[in-house]
Amino acid sequence: MTVLTWSDDRVEQLKKLWEAGLSASQIAAELGNVTRNAVIGKVHRLGLSGRAKSPSSAAPRPRKARPAQHMMRVSRPVSRGNTALAHAFEVELEPDPIAYDNVVPMSQRLSLLELNEATCHWPVGDPSSPEFFFCGGKALNSLPYCAHHSRIAYQPTGDRRRQAPKTTR
Repeated sequence: MTVLTWSDDRVEQLKKLWEAGLSASQIAAELGNVTRNAVIGKVHRLGLSGRAKSPSSAAPRPRKARPAQHMMRVSRPVSRGNTALAHAFEVELEPDPIAYDNVVPMSQRLSLLELNEATCHWPVGDPSSPEFFFCGGKALNSLPYCAHHSRIAYQPTGDRRRQAPKTTR
């Protein structure tokens, strides 16, 4: 790596080019053997003022006319903290006798190594916790989850779009 020393001549040339309105890239090309970033750094260290703007950049550009778009604002319920997404995930389900609200019988709980195509792969708990397990119930045909967890995981798209979020107060 070569260290560039800024001679007095190069500094004077830099100042003149800067005052002339050249960009840092143009000055770097003019000086030779110096990068744009080196020029910017030197300008900053010298405390050179910002240049006068060229007439083309000083005048604001006229904005392009856009076709009128009529948007309707829809007010949304305000939620804070842990409940911010609660309304998005409210689902009314029939209780499943095997697995209800992550209450899974001890005999049904499986570790990752015990899962197979016939068992429910629904994770329960924090994966970094020793109490973490998978549901392990009987998986539906060609799905990775039991009936209860499939109703949670697979909601019809149309139903999600049509249902208005429930407001809880």
